[in-house]
Amino acid sequence: MPRELKYAQAINEAIDLCMARDPSVYLMGLGVPDPKGVFGTTLGLRAKHGDRRVLDMPTSENGMTGVAVGTALAGCRPVMTHQRVDFALLALDQIVNQAAKWRYMFGGKLKVPLVVRLIVGRGWGQGPQHSQSLHSWFAHVPGLKVVMPTTPYDAKGLLISSIEDDDPVIFLEHRWLHGITGPVPEGVYRVPLGSARVMREGRDVTIAAISHMCLEALRAADTLAEDGCQAEVIDIRSLRPLDEKTVVESVRKTGRLIVAEGGWRSCGFGAEIVARAVEQAFPSLKCPPCRIALPDCPTPTSPRLAAKFYPRAAEISEAARAMLGIRETRPPVPASAPLDVPDPSFTGPF
Repeated sequence: MPRELKYAQAINEAIDLCMARDPSVYLMGLGVPDPKGVFGTTLGLRAKHGDRRVLDMPTSENGMTGVAVGTALAGCRPVMTHQRVDFALLALDQIVNQAAKWRYMFGGKLKVPLVVRLIVGRGWGQGPQHSQSLHSWFAHVPGLKVVMPTTPYDAKGLLISSIEDDDPVIFLEHRWLHGITGPVPEGVYRVPLGSARVMREGRDVTIAAISHMCLEALRAADTLAEDGCQAEVIDIRSLRPLDEKTVVESVRKTGRLIVAEGGWRSCGFGAEIVARAVEQAFPSLKCPPCRIALPDCPTPTSPRLAAKFYPRAAEISEAARAMLGIRETRPPVPASAPLDVPDPSFTGPF
């Protein structure tokens, strides 16, 4: 039997292995040595590698990110952790104007091998300031690489590749994923940046999803299969560089495209995927593509409002049925179904 690890354990193991192999790798951020260890991802690392390589930081996001950029320029490989993507907004100058630009401005003679871990996600009333998913912002910036792994296997392999990469990498983790389990090999292995993964093969419709929405896409594919629809589910997992070839080849096969993400619909990353598919596979499309994303309003705190805010598997399967002209045969999900806490089909830290 293959070894099973939680997503959070896979993140922890990737950092541990990289720190053991390379003394220039160090971990820093608000709360990394705390008893909860950033959703369990940094537990035990200070005890093993010492307080000179696992550094707690004050609540000064711009300052600590500046330290990370400076040490990266000096030859270190820092892993910078912000417990919410929202907190990193205070460090955008360091990330966008500094880390992303140095290699270009100095003709490749300088590099910033920095990983910035950012937690996204929702739940228990996080509201408009603590649950945004701003991945499309970072993917818009040349000089940054952006990844969003869904599975424990990819979380470990992509993080190792990110730490070893000579460019700054924005590494986004949906906090509902930290508790899911999956097969994770022991030792060092790498998942290359810039590669998507076909999670489920199909012939009728392509569902390209990002991060936690991949789980919703797989659930939608299960229900669609009961109606004879074979959905192909693609985990984008690397936003920049983007593996457009995998998406385009799938669309040429199925003729239909649904993109599901946890960001807002307007100017979201789903629009970028749709644009590239239309540019390269327009003759193959049998109907207009569809984007499943958040409505264009701030994230609500109230559970009653949140119940109408977050799209899930039902919205994905409904869009696919509309494309294929399949009538819904099952009763709709009751309004009382939990939409602001992890559902019973998987476990998570909160």
